[in-house]
Amino acid sequence: MSSNFEDLVSAIRAKFPELSPQFQAGAGFLLNFPDEVAVLSMRKVAERANVQPAALVRLSQQLGFPGWNELREIFVARVRTRPEALTSKARTLVKGGSGESLDRELAIAQSHNLEVTFAQNGTKIVEVAKMLRKAPHVHVAGFRSCYPVAFSLVYGYRLFRSSVSLVNGEAGTLEMQLRGMAKGHATVVTSFAPYSAEAVRVAQAAKEQGCKLIAITDSAVSPLALNADHVLIFSHESPSFFPSLVAASAIAESLVAHLLALEGRSAVELLEKAESALHAKGAYSS
Repeated sequence: MSSNFEDLVSAIRAKFPELSPQFQAGAGFLLNFPDEVAVLSMRKVAERANVQPAALVRLSQQLGFPGWNELREIFVARVRTRPEALTSKARTLVKGGSGESLDRELAIAQSHNLEVTFAQNGTKIVEVAKMLRKAPHVHVAGFRSCYPVAFSLVYGYRLFRSSVSLVNGEAGTLEMQLRGMAKGHATVVTSFAPYSAEAVRVAQAAKEQGCKLIAITDSAVSPLALNADHVLIFSHESPSFFPSLVAASAIAESLVAHLLALEGRSAVELLEKAESALHAKGAYSS
């Protein structure tokens, strides 16, 4: 029996191919709509999943739980452990005041985030870089506070590869940009809880259209990660009111560095041409 949501997701994924169609429908709903499972009755969940209530009971037992209530408690606990609201953290920050101690706390938190992030990703970043290199086109998306992470990845990568594009939905063009995704392409999406609706939409579209999906996110069971081919998890703890994106940016920088190293001399030549053109066209102040 799984003790937390992440373990439950792993168990469902492992058992999914062996489940009956009814159980697969129920399990799919559990993974895709965990918030609703936490607040709806079993009958309502069954109705939304288009299965019989008894199927949810049997599915719970097949997953190692005595019954539905015990399984549902995992989803209720997940809701309880959601990130603290920004306004609540802001009030705490204001009460504590500003000063050198806050600077020290911020520095310690950033250092810890980087250490944890690179420790838990191990060789995954290299694996992702190899996947991106093989893809005929790479799409990158990040919205709201995650936009700078996506933009920096695209900016650095485009210095030595032209077939990279930023999915930003500018002027309401998200659906048009999503149509540019095709089978065999790779899509990188970044977001953290509470997850951007646009980021989730991009991740869904990527899988629907046959792209390889890479999620840069804060949980192995985030909406971006559930169907991703690769998941790079970053830590974003901070004494400030807003989550830290230092580690997420570091992942983007690391990916670009590995991609250049993998491409080798040809990438260096393209980078040299791009750099020369930027200087020649007055992009930089003398």
